[in-house]
Amino acid sequence: MSTSEPDSDPTIGASLVFDAKVNEHTVAEDVLGILTGTFLASLGLHMLHASGAVTGGTAGLSLLIGYATGWPFWALFTLINVPFALLAVWRRGWDFTLRTVVSIGLVSGLAVVHSALFPITGIQPLYSALGGNLLAGVGVLILFRHRSSIGGINIIGLEVQDRTGFRAGWTMMIFDLMIILVALLVVPWPNVLMSAAGAVLLNLVLALNHRPGRYLGH
Repeated sequence: MSTSEPDSDPTIGASLVFDAKVNEHTVAEDVLGILTGTFLASLGLHMLHASGAVTGGTAGLSLLIGYATGWPFWALFTLINVPFALLAVWRRGWDFTLRTVVSIGLVSGLAVVHSALFPITGIQPLYSALGGNLLAGVGVLILFRHRSSIGGINIIGLEVQDRTGFRAGWTMMIFDLMIILVALLVVPWPNVLMSAAGAVLLNLVLALNHRPGRYLGH
């Protein structure tokens, strides 16, 4: 269906507006959605960190710099996302930006909570890479559907999708694979290969489930 069709058929246009209103989230639903999304995303990142794996986006970059320097993930994740938060204000408005800032803060805080309450002393690397990225992907998908993100490449992916129709998941996959290639300088190559497979899985979750027309929630 072309973008002009709803305009040519008032019935279809009215139906789309009605569906959007029916699926509009309440404040309580947004709060629960953001809490759920950030919990799943942070738990997935906790699994990746436990096995020395990486992923894409600012989360993967934070993990990578942390491995190289020993600096804590939560601090790196917060600092790296500052310029992307400014981009979000400029391109996507205050509502999305404030939700994203809250989500970034929750992921950073939950990283500390997971480390304290759920220490992982041993985990199979491939399981960690795939399971961690899958959890993170589902978490990010939930955040997208509640007009939020965990910053970084998520924001660029959403902007590209809105302007061109090119799915956010594919844009993020391109950037993520570039970051994972850089990981070869820091992380053993078997971990990098498993991380690449996990990053592809994460972005497939987004590319196949977050696209125009698939979901009408606001």
